[in-house]
Order: sequence, then C-alpha cells, then structure tokens
Amino acid sequence: MPDPGWPRADIWLAQDHPDPDVLVVGVPSAKASLTPSRADLTPLALRDRLAGFSTFHSEWEANLADVAVRDVGNWPVSELGMYTMPEAVRGLATELPDVPLTLFVGGDNAITRPLVAGMTDDLTRVGVITFDAHHDVRSLDNGPTNGTPIRGLIEEDGLPGGNVVQIGIHSFANSAEYRAYCNKAGIEVVTVETVEREGIRSVIDGVFSTLAGRCDSIYVDVDLDVLDRIFAPACPGASPGGLSIRQLAQGVRLCARHPKVRAMDFVEVDAGADTNGVTLDSTAHVFLSVVAGYSER
Repeated sequence: MPDPGWPRADIWLAQDHPDPDVLVVGVPSAKASLTPSRADLTPLALRDRLAGFSTFHSEWEANLADVAVRDVGNWPVSELGMYTMPEAVRGLATELPDVPLTLFVGGDNAITRPLVAGMTDDLTRVGVITFDAHHDVRSLDNGPTNGTPIRGLIEEDGLPGGNVVQIGIHSFANSAEYRAYCNKAGIEVVTVETVEREGIRSVIDGVFSTLAGRCDSIYVDVDLDVLDRIFAPACPGASPGGLSIRQLAQGVRLCARHPKVRAMDFVEVDAGADTNGVTLDSTAHVFLSVVAGYSER
C-alpha cells in the first residue's frame, strides 16, 4: 500500500497544478540521431521510473512537494523527420505558458536547437550552458542532426558563440577540428579535468559570474552522455571518463537556483537500450535535482 508519509515523485509530477512554477514537457524525437536510438521512448519511461524516488532530498533538505508542477504530456513529434521536427518543436515551444522554469524531456539532442530558438526571436541576449561530453558543432551539411545543435544556433539562428559554455567535455569524444571551431566561435569549454580540479560549485559560480551579466535568459542543455558510461550505459555517446552522478546533480542544482535559467532539457537517453533502468534512474536523479535546486531560489 502507498505510504502517505513517503510521497513519491511520480505522484508529485501528476499534480497538474493550475499555476505551476515548473512545467514539464515530453519531446519524444529521435529521427535525427547519428546513432540509431529509441530516445523517443524516454519521456514516458522516465515518468514511470519516478515511482521509485521520493520528493525529499535528505542531504540538501529540499522538498519537491513545495514546488507546484504541471506535466503537459508529450508533444506529437515522434514520427517527424529530421527536417520537419525542428519547425514543429519551435512552434510548440512558443505556445507554452510563461513559467519560471520549463523542463523538456527528450528525445535526442536535435531538439535543443529549436527549443532554444523558440525562447525569443533575438538570441543575442540568450545564454546556453551545455553539460555534454561533445561540442555538438558538427558540419550542417548532413542536416540538423543531434550532433549539430550548437553550430546551428550560432551559424543560422544568431546565438553569439560567446554566450555558450560547455561543461563536461572529456577525452576521446571530440576532434581537434571541432575544438578549433569552438575556440574561434568564442565558446567557453570546461573539461572534466577542470571540474575535478576546481570543483563543480566553483565552475558554476564562474559561469554565472560572466554569463548572467550579458544574458537576460539562460537555457541549460543536459546531455546525459556527459556522465561516465558506468552511470549511463543507455546513452549512445557515453564513454569512460565522464562526470559522476553527484557532480552532474550538483551542477544542475546550482543552475536551477539561478533566476535567469528559464529552461532545461534532458536528452540522449535510449530507453530501449537501458539495462535494469540504470540510465533512467540516473536521469531521474538529475531531473529531480533540478527541481530541488529550483526550490532553493
């Protein structure tokens, strides 16, 4: 029987509050993945895994029950192709109600570009923080794949490269050519080694000390393949040497505390390839850590 003294996160998410602080949207798109993926299954699978989590973070003493939430369900984009999905997602994003924080559950990383672009017609005052093993600045010649969102935003949508900070870049996951592109574009790159040396709190404090001054709103892209593969075996791009769960959870918590952070996404989890729910549980922990951070605003 359900224990009223141990509220579950899935019940919290289902409250359908009429005036939410946090809006949750499923974006089940995976047609643009460079590696075949069933990331379109993840929004529903993640909601199911939340049944195993409580609404209280014992270490931070953060209670999600204090946060009003509304889950609007999944957008009907799972069957849209690589070229039609972005227009549909951008249009749907512009129709969402204005709330302090919107959380998008993907889906692959191709959804990030239209979601950022949907924030405003002028991206010059928008900041983007990515937690990602990869730069996502591949050539656009093969279309808007999940390897191109940052390049597309900069080259075609008007996002200044200096407004982008990438956290969690690590070994043997990128090329020298794409790092050179980031350097030329003015993208700030924070490697796993830097996170380990300086600590995630110091890194995030440094990011906001510069980014918040030149941006009116900030979008955070959480690609779960930034985690070490042991924590995210169902992320096609995950590899050894990534961030730990605790580093990522603390990082997104600190981001969610900041009032200029208006939206986040969680992408690149292939629910169809997960083993014993390991990756989905990692994602659920990170997702709930964001809400815990928001509760501390």
